[in-house]
Amino acid sequence: MQGRERDTIRTRRAILDAATTVVGKRGQGASVDAIAQAAGVSKGGLLHHFKSRDQLLLALAEDLAEQWWAAVRAAVDPRDNAPGRLVRGYINATFDDLLDGSAASEHAVLVATLATAPGVAEVLQRDTRQWAEAFEADGLHPQRVLMIVRAADGTAVAGLFEGGTNQQELQASRQLLLALSRQDGPLIEP
Repeated sequence: MQGRERDTIRTRRAILDAATTVVGKRGQGASVDAIAQAAGVSKGGLLHHFKSRDQLLLALAEDLAEQWWAAVRAAVDPRDNAPGRLVRGYINATFDDLLDGSAASEHAVLVATLATAPGVAEVLQRDTRQWAEAFEADGLHPQRVLMIVRAADGTAVAGLFEGGTNQQELQASRQLLLALSRQDGPLIEP
């Protein structure tokens, strides 16, 4: 990779990382100026890579979706070949984030802000379809997948409404969801 191309990739990454932080803290009040400053680039430099705030937010939504896929894949145990291995990766990636003390409130603000940007709904819908296809291929009954993923996602935001998270409760929730993922069949008969 040539030097200029490497710089472009590095600068875009710095801008996206800065946008994650600034938008997560300020929500709709996150300005291009604040993001540029946090990234260590000029406003013109930011606008060279992303032509508008909306384009930056759209790119940020796509980047976050890609990062989540990567986190889940990294959390899949390579020795696990049983049905539900991707679901278990999803559980582990979710709870790893929660247990390491990452800022769930900032992430919620970030997602809420991104949801209002033009084009982001389509990105989220596409990502949802890709997850549905991947989970279907993962081999667990759809009822199990639905309840496990919804419970993991709900746990990720519960601390916002409860004023914090209890580490022991998080560990117990993780173990319960992992146990559900190691069984097959429907949760209730249709």
